[in-house]
Amino acid sequence: MSDQLAWFKSSYSDNEGGDCVEVALPDARLTVHVRDSKNPTGPTLILRAPAWKAFVSAGQPGA
Repeated sequence: MSDQLAWFKSSYSDNEGGDCVEVALPDARLTVHVRDSKNPTGPTLILRAPAWKAFVSAGQPGA
Protein backbone atom coordinates (compact mmCIF):
# COMPACT_ATOMS: atom_id res chain seq x y z
CA MET A 1 0.00 0.00 0.00
CA SER A 2 2.73 2.52 0.89
CA ASP A 3 4.23 2.13 -2.61
CA GLN A 4 1.14 3.86 -4.01
CA LEU A 5 1.45 6.89 -1.74
CA ALA A 6 3.03 10.21 -2.72
CA TRP A 7 5.66 10.87 -0.05
CA PHE A 8 6.97 14.34 0.81
CA LYS A 9 9.19 15.95 3.42
CA SER A 10 9.55 19.39 4.91
CA SER A 11 10.86 22.21 2.76
CA TYR A 12 13.35 22.78 5.61
CA SER A 13 14.98 19.41 4.81
CA ASP A 14 18.07 19.39 2.66
CA ASN A 15 18.89 16.87 -0.04
CA GLU A 16 22.17 15.80 1.55
CA GLY A 17 20.87 12.70 3.30
CA GLY A 18 20.12 14.28 6.66
CA ASP A 19 17.78 12.83 9.21
CA CYS A 20 14.28 13.48 7.88
CA VAL A 21 10.86 11.99 8.06
CA GLU A 22 8.60 11.69 5.06
CA VAL A 23 4.83 11.97 5.21
CA ALA A 24 2.11 10.69 2.89
CA LEU A 25 -1.61 11.42 2.89
CA PRO A 26 -3.91 8.76 1.42
CA ASP A 27 -6.80 9.99 -0.72
CA ALA A 28 -9.32 9.69 2.12
CA ARG A 29 -7.02 11.72 4.43
CA LEU A 30 -8.23 9.81 7.46
CA THR A 31 -4.70 8.69 8.27
CA VAL A 32 -1.18 10.07 7.94
CA HIS A 33 1.72 7.77 7.03
CA VAL A 34 5.19 8.57 8.38
CA ARG A 35 8.52 6.94 7.51
CA ASP A 36 12.28 7.49 7.74
CA SER A 37 13.59 9.11 4.56
CA LYS A 38 16.81 7.08 4.81
CA ASN A 39 14.87 3.80 4.85
CA PRO A 40 11.90 4.14 2.47
CA THR A 41 11.27 0.39 2.42
CA GLY A 42 11.35 0.16 6.21
CA PRO A 43 8.46 0.33 8.62
CA THR A 44 5.76 2.98 8.28
CA LEU A 45 3.97 4.61 11.19
CA ILE A 46 0.28 5.14 10.44
CA LEU A 47 -1.55 7.70 12.56
CA ARG A 48 -5.14 8.83 12.54
CA ALA A 49 -5.39 12.39 11.26
CA PRO A 50 -6.43 13.91 14.65
CA ALA A 51 -3.41 12.31 16.36
CA TRP A 52 -1.08 13.74 13.69
CA LYS A 53 -2.66 17.19 14.09
CA ALA A 54 -2.13 17.05 17.86
CA PHE A 55 1.50 15.95 17.38
CA VAL A 56 2.28 18.78 14.95
CA SER A 57 0.43 21.35 17.06
CA ALA A 58 2.42 20.36 20.15
CA GLY A 59 5.63 21.21 18.30
CA GLN A 60 4.53 24.73 17.40
CA PRO A 61 6.02 27.73 19.23
CA GLY A 62 3.97 28.62 22.27
CA ALA A 63 2.30 25.21 22.43
